[in-house]
Amino acid sequence: MMTGREPRPRQVLLIFILLGVAGAGWEPLRYYVLEETPGGTFLADLVKDLGLGLAELAARGAQVVSEDNESCLQLDPQTGKLILNEKLDREELCGPTEPCVTHFQVLLKKPLEIFRAELRVGDINDHSPEFPEREMAVKIIENSPVGSVFLLKSAQDLDAGNNSIQNYSLSSNSHFHVSFRNRGDGKKYPELVLQKQLDREEQAEFRLTLTALDGGAPPRTGTSQIRIIVVDVNDNAPEFVQALYQVQILENSPVGSLVAKVWAKDLDTGTNGEVSYSLLRSSQEMSKTFELNAMSGEVRLIKTLDYETASSYEVDIEASDGGGLSGKCSVSIQVVDVNDNYPELTISSLTNPIPENSPETEVALFRVRDRDSGENGRTVCSIQDGVPFTLEPVENFYRLMTEGALDRESRAEYNITITVTDLGIPRLTTQHTITVQVSDVNDNAPAFTQTSYTLFIQENNSPALHIGTISATDSDSGSNARITYSLLPSHDPQLALDSLISINADNGQLFALRALDYEALQTFEFLVGATDQGSPELSSQALVRVLVLDANDNAPFVLYPLQNASAPCTELLPRAAEPGYLVTKVVAVDRDSGQNAWLSFQLLKATEPGLFSVWAHNGEVRTSRLLSERDAPKHRLLLLVKDNGDPPRSASVTLHVLLVDGFSQPYLPLPEVTHEGAQEDDLLTLYLVIALASVSSLFLLSVLLFVGVRLCRRARAASLSGCSVPEGHFPGHLVDVSGTGTLSKSYQYEVCLSGDSQSNEFRFLKPMFSNILEQNCGGQSGDNLPFPSSLGM
Repeated sequence: MMTGREPRPRQVLLIFILLGVAGAGWEPLRYYVLEETPGGTFLADLVKDLGLGLAELAARGAQVVSEDNESCLQLDPQTGKLILNEKLDREELCGPTEPCVTHFQVLLKKPLEIFRAELRVGDINDHSPEFPEREMAVKIIENSPVGSVFLLKSAQDLDAGNNSIQNYSLSSNSHFHVSFRNRGDGKKYPELVLQKQLDREEQAEFRLTLTALDGGAPPRTGTSQIRIIVVDVNDNAPEFVQALYQVQILENSPVGSLVAKVWAKDLDTGTNGEVSYSLLRSSQEMSKTFELNAMSGEVRLIKTLDYETASSYEVDIEASDGGGLSGKCSVSIQVVDVNDNYPELTISSLTNPIPENSPETEVALFRVRDRDSGENGRTVCSIQDGVPFTLEPVENFYRLMTEGALDRESRAEYNITITVTDLGIPRLTTQHTITVQVSDVNDNAPAFTQTSYTLFIQENNSPALHIGTISATDSDSGSNARITYSLLPSHDPQLALDSLISINADNGQLFALRALDYEALQTFEFLVGATDQGSPELSSQALVRVLVLDANDNAPFVLYPLQNASAPCTELLPRAAEPGYLVTKVVAVDRDSGQNAWLSFQLLKATEPGLFSVWAHNGEVRTSRLLSERDAPKHRLLLLVKDNGDPPRSASVTLHVLLVDGFSQPYLPLPEVTHEGAQEDDLLTLYLVIALASVSSLFLLSVLLFVGVRLCRRARAASLSGCSVPEGHFPGHLVDVSGTGTLSKSYQYEVCLSGDSQSNEFRFLKPMFSNILEQNCGGQSGDNLPFPSSLGM
C-alpha cells in the first residue's frame, strides 16, 4: 500500500507531517498510515525529520520507544528510516475512538534527547454494518398519528469516519419511511416514521427490510428484517421518571453490584400498564458488562470493570407496556478509578559493568508509568541511601548515574534497588533491582609483604638450593593482579648476580645457582621486582640481603714456624733459662670465622716430657722447669693446632729446640728426624751404661764437668769483653706485643757475653731477625717469610 496524504475516495495513501520547534520544546512529529498496511512499509526518514546526519543518528543510538511497550514501529539505524513493523488493525488498536492515534518517542543518547511523535492510523472500509438482530419486532398502535417516530435498533460498524454507517434505507412501502438522527457521539440512529395512518383491520402486520449503508468506496451494507405489528389502541406509553440517569461506580466493585435502578410508569391498566425493561442499542461489550432486570429495572454488574480500559458507559433502556407502547431513558455510568495498578518500570538501556575510576557515568535509562489516573497515577522514584549513585529525571524517563569515580578495591558490586511508589490510597510500590558490576582498572602496583628480606645460606650449599621466598600482593583482579617476579640489574659491577641467584617468576622462590664460599663472599644484596600484567604495567621492588653462614671447611694454617722449608727451623734455648722462659710462639690462622676460627694449641709429643709446655690459647712454647746438664741438647716437639668447629679441624707443627750455652755458640743444624731419633736413643743408652758403671764416681764427674763449663764460658767472655749486659731476664717487650698472635720481628736478637765473667745474664743489642733466621732456618731471610701484618690466633 502506498504512503501519502490523508485518504481520499479510491486512494490509499500515507503521509507524514513534521512540525518544527516551537516555544520551549519540540512539537510532536506526526505521521499517518492506513490500517492493514503491510509490515516493512517505509513511513518516514528520521534523518531528514530530526535534522540530523545519518552517522550522528547511528552514533547516538537512536531508538523508538512506544508508550504501550508494543513495538509496532522499527527504526533502521543504517538508513534512518522509520519502518512499520507489522500490519495494524485500527479497530483493535482504538476501537470506536476516532481519530486513532498511537504515541511513541524517538530516543537519542550522548547527549540524551527525546522527540515525541504520534502515528495516526487511518481507517479503511474493511467491515460491513451489522445489526444486533436479524429481525426486529415493532409494535405500533393503530391510532398513532402520521409523523410518529419509532426507534429502531441501529447497526454497528467497526469502521470509523466516512467508513462508518452513513445512511439507512427502508424497503419500498406506502406507510413508513426511515430517517436517522445524529447523537453526540457522531453515530446515526435509525427511526421509523409513520407517513400514513394505520388501520389494523386493513393490515395488522408489515414486513420491511432495513438496510444500513456505510460511506466506503464501494459502500458496504447490512440488513435486518422489521416486523411491524399494529396494536390495538393503547393510549399511554410508559414514561421514565428521569430521561437521564447519571451514576458512578468504583472500578473494583464486585460482580453483582447494583449499578442503577430505573423506573417507568404507565397510566394504562391491565396488560397495557404492565411495563418491562430491555437494553436498547446494546453492543456486545455492553451486554457482557451489565445486566438489566426486565421486571425491576435494576442494572447490575456482571463483569469486572477496568477504568484503564473504559472509563464510562452509556446505556439506553427501553420500557415497554403490554399494549406495545414504549419509552426510553439513558443511563450514564462513570467508572471511578481506584489505585489498582502498580507502577511499571521499563529499562531502556543498561551499561554494565562500569569501569572503576570513571567520572559520572550513566548506568541505566528507564521509564516509569502508572496506568491509573490522577493522584493514583502520579509516581515518586528513589533509590536506597548509602550508595554512590543518583537519579536524574528526564521528562518521563530517569537516568541512574554514578556520583563520581568508583573504586573496585573498596567494593566490586552494587545492588541498586529502584523503588517506584504512586500517590494513591493505598500507595502501591514497585521495586526493581539492578546489579552493577565495577570492572577493574590497573591502578594498584604490587606491594611486597616486606620492604627488605634477609636470607641466610650455609656455605658449600648444593646448587639450585631453595634459599627463601619473596611475596607481593596486588589489590587489583584478573590479569591486573597476576604478578611476575624478576631480578633487577645489580649496581655492583663486581657482583655476577646472574651466576649466583635465580628467581621463579611465578611464585618468587629464590635459588642459589652454585655453591657459595664464605671466605670469598660473606654477604651481598640485590633488588627484586614484582610486575603485574595490567596495561600499563605497574611494578615495585624490594631489597634482598643474603648472608652466607660459615662452615668449618678450612683447617688451621701454621704461619710460624714454616713447615714447608727445605731445612727445619731450629729454636735456640739457653741452658740458663728460667721456668716459663718463652722458647718460641706458634703462629697459626684459620680462614673460617667465629668459633670455627678459634684456635687452641696442644703439645702432643716431646723428646723430654715435662720440659716444655704450650699455652693453649696463644701458642707460646715455654719451659716448665730449669734445665739441667742431663737434658739432651736437642729436642723435638710435636704440637697440634685445632679449631673449635664441629667437627673440629686441626694441623700439626714440629719444633726443633737446641740447647746452647750462649746464642753465639756455633751449632749445626739438626739432622733428619730419623737420624736424630737414633742418636737420641744411643745417647740415652750411653747415659744408662755410664750411670750403672760409674755410680760411685758420679759426683766427681759432675764436679769436673761443672768446672770445665765455667772455664769455657770465661774464655768466651774474655774474647767479647766489649759488650756490656745489664742484669735481669729478657725484657717484657721482647715477647709478642702485637696483640694479634703474630711473632714480632724483634723476637730474636744478636747476643754477646758481658765483660763480667761472673755474670750469666744476656743483653739484646739490636735486632738481628734476618741474620738469625738465615742461620737457624736454612738460610731463608726473615723478610721473605709469609707473615701478614696482622694474624689471628
